[in-house]
Amino acid sequence: MAALTFILCPGQGAQAAGMGKDFFESSPAARETFQSANRVLGYDLAALCFGGPEEKLNATDSAQPAIYATSVACFRAAVAAGRIDPAAVTAYAGLSLGEYTALHLAGVFSFEDGLKLVAARGRYMQDAALATPSSMVAIMGADEPAINKLCADAAAGEVLVPANFNAPGQIVVSGSVAACDRALKVAEAAGFKAVALKVAGAFHSPIMQSGADKMRVELEKATFSAPTTTVYSNVTAKPHGDVASIKGLLVDQIVKSVRWADTMQTLVANADARFVELAPGRTLAGLAKRINRRLPIESLENVAALNA
Repeated sequence: MAALTFILCPGQGAQAAGMGKDFFESSPAARETFQSANRVLGYDLAALCFGGPEEKLNATDSAQPAIYATSVACFRAAVAAGRIDPAAVTAYAGLSLGEYTALHLAGVFSFEDGLKLVAARGRYMQDAALATPSSMVAIMGADEPAINKLCADAAAGEVLVPANFNAPGQIVVSGSVAACDRALKVAEAAGFKAVALKVAGAFHSPIMQSGADKMRVELEKATFSAPTTTVYSNVTAKPHGDVASIKGLLVDQIVKSVRWADTMQTLVANADARFVELAPGRTLAGLAKRINRRLPIESLENVAALNA
């Protein structure tokens, strides 16, 4: 086995109806995870994950707890099947929402407490999105200086900022609807490919400030422990420190850029490492391949992949 093992936890956008169903049906550990989630939330989250409808599952306040529960169920099923040894994990990293999954797996808070936080985060971000019409645009082919210039050129006094540094040459910007519309045109004129994203609002931007303020209150009340394993911060792309700084960075994460590409550059530099992506989906594997196309990543998106 590789000397280093990195566990990657997906974020919002990875959700799809049917996710987690085969884990639930085949793994007692996964089944208990979903049943616990149902009890904590007071509604049938498992049924939403397994059968949709897609419109409901894609809503921010539903997608976030659904992905968190599915990822944890996948991890527990993988541990029970002998595919992951928690004692051998070198570090956890999660994209946006996935940072909560990573922190739970590293012992910072219980599954149940994490689920409550994630559910609150989804509600608050959804509320902030509804309060201010806003959107996001993916830009392909630009580096950070070019993106900063694009945002400055297209903002026209409105909010437009880099939101997600997903991979080299793939950066997402967030802002007002009008600013995002201008960003599409400015990007095209500069020779970059730009795609408007179907999202509820401008995540990881100042437009989410009301959600961050509410989340700060939730996090202040929450009981955290120091991580037992390294967890990378989205905001700094460096390992988390003490409990107080973790809480502060989780607030910042809602309104600041996600430095996923920087995190992955650090991890990928370990040539002999083992990479395991938790369910749902294979999004993180795709982003990692943009850094190193030959990087071996085990994407445990379903039971078939788990048993492979």
